[in-house]
Amino acid sequence: MASVPSLASTLQQQLADALTAALPDAGTADPLLRRSDRADFQANGILALAKKLKGNPRELASQVTAALPAGDLIKDIEVSGPGFLNITLTDRAIVETLAARAADGDRLGVPPKAAPGTTVIDYAQPNVAKEMHVGHLRSAVIGDAMVQILEFTGENVVRRHHIGDWGTQFGMLIQYLFEHPDELRHGGDQADGEAAMSSLNRVYKASRVLFDSDEEFKARSRDRVVALQAGDPETLAHWQRFVDESKIYFYSVFDKLDMEIDDPDIVGESGYNDMLEETCRILEETGVAVRSEGALCVFFDDVKGPDGNPVPLIVKKTNGGYGYAATDLSAIRDRVRNLKADTLLYVVDARQSLHFKMVFETARRAGWLNDDVKAHQLAFGTVLGKDGKPFKTREGTTVRLEDLLDEAVERATAVVREKAGKVGLSEEEIVENGRYVGVGAVKYADLSTSAVRDYKFDLDQMVSLNGDTSVYLQYAYARIRSILRKAGDAKPAAHPELDLAPAERALGLHLDQFGAVLEEVAEGYEPHKLAAYLYQLASHLTTFYDQCQVLSDENPAEVVENRLFLVELTARTLHQGMKLLGIRTPERL
Repeated sequence: MASVPSLASTLQQQLADALTAALPDAGTADPLLRRSDRADFQANGILALAKKLKGNPRELASQVTAALPAGDLIKDIEVSGPGFLNITLTDRAIVETLAARAADGDRLGVPPKAAPGTTVIDYAQPNVAKEMHVGHLRSAVIGDAMVQILEFTGENVVRRHHIGDWGTQFGMLIQYLFEHPDELRHGGDQADGEAAMSSLNRVYKASRVLFDSDEEFKARSRDRVVALQAGDPETLAHWQRFVDESKIYFYSVFDKLDMEIDDPDIVGESGYNDMLEETCRILEETGVAVRSEGALCVFFDDVKGPDGNPVPLIVKKTNGGYGYAATDLSAIRDRVRNLKADTLLYVVDARQSLHFKMVFETARRAGWLNDDVKAHQLAFGTVLGKDGKPFKTREGTTVRLEDLLDEAVERATAVVREKAGKVGLSEEEIVENGRYVGVGAVKYADLSTSAVRDYKFDLDQMVSLNGDTSVYLQYAYARIRSILRKAGDAKPAAHPELDLAPAERALGLHLDQFGAVLEEVAEGYEPHKLAAYLYQLASHLTTFYDQCQVLSDENPAEVVENRLFLVELTARTLHQGMKLLGIRTPERL
């Protein structure tokens, strides 16, 4: 595993050293290096230094330029305007750095974190006995991408799927199953998720009708809740049936999403049941929570209702029942104490931001969160229809996630089939690529938008070959693979001695930013920045194709090899970047 410093970081260090050497009175100074349209990079830090030292910025810039070491990195440096440094790198430095990245396998020269921690990611939170809908999409897709990205940086990641598997509705469901034991008939395998959910839906609807119409059944259901919470073995066995049937369904949906969900990662509300009373006791004994009108509450100076009165976080209800807060606070205790987490990341709807703000503040007051252990909500917005309103069916009901994915795959398969003749795809490849393109389109549309923003769900645009879509990126990858297959005896090989065309330089400089982008994405929990980088990479590749013919008998062998080297490294970067977003890249498309 080879850590390859980026060209920008190497240049940044040389400029910082030159600043210190030329201007010792300046102390440690930041050259403020950034990409530039006038050259490869521009350094603007001398302006601020000149004000601090009361000097002439152009003179100071010339002193810094003179202090830079001779070598193969900088081709040209120009003092511009009031003291900007416009810097052009050598073609040799670009190609040699990319060659070092290419030699580092799948990591592409990106170093793992020097001091990795443990992050628990809470995402993809479906509910037992309920169908998954479009609202579950973003938590699953964004959470899965952050798992992949953080693991790639070297972080120890613990997945947690906090499923809704506890509460009063299960008394109703279990009591109905006691009285109608043959209703839950499904006993199929994990692939048969539709049958599992159909059976659960039937039981849920029938039990709800009875619960609303029969007072005696309602009373028996409430007694069953007490039995469930008390751990009655027979009641728990029936509850477990609901959970198991639901998992069959969950796994079938996650399989369609091309996401891997492992059973040990599913720790629902029930997993913290034994901790609830202790959590409440600790909060009350330490004064973090107080009794108010019989309920155990936590109050906040900055959380007030429309009437101006404080709105508390209710940890334990007046009737002795536990609120969501008790479960969430117990989960924090478990994740910090038992999983040894130093970061808790919650991929949860933005509409729950106030709840989690209060939960996190309560945990800080209790000492479970502190300077060394932090919690962060990666809040996400709403999926909208083309009309800009929350995405619904024509009947006004919430869109089932399975239906949405099936339609995406159907649309994508039609697009793939239309192009299949040109590349000779078999029927099996058409079906497989249709799935990868359809699911990839849905994921990319989500991930290419800043998580906190709402976005419009438009399948026609998502499966388009044009514009900022996953299909555009997948096609760019497949096109490179096609070129490499046609190359015959010519093999990718870096040639640092060659001069690069402008499009080659632009592609090479962008390839070199992969590691820096991943670091920024991991630190800020912003997968949309990786999606943007990959789209820009594919755009640079398109320009490169237009201006630089890769396979040409008119080009010397070393030019062909160097261009094959550039496109192969581009393909590997696209493949790895898309993989981190949870999107597959077909070899032929």
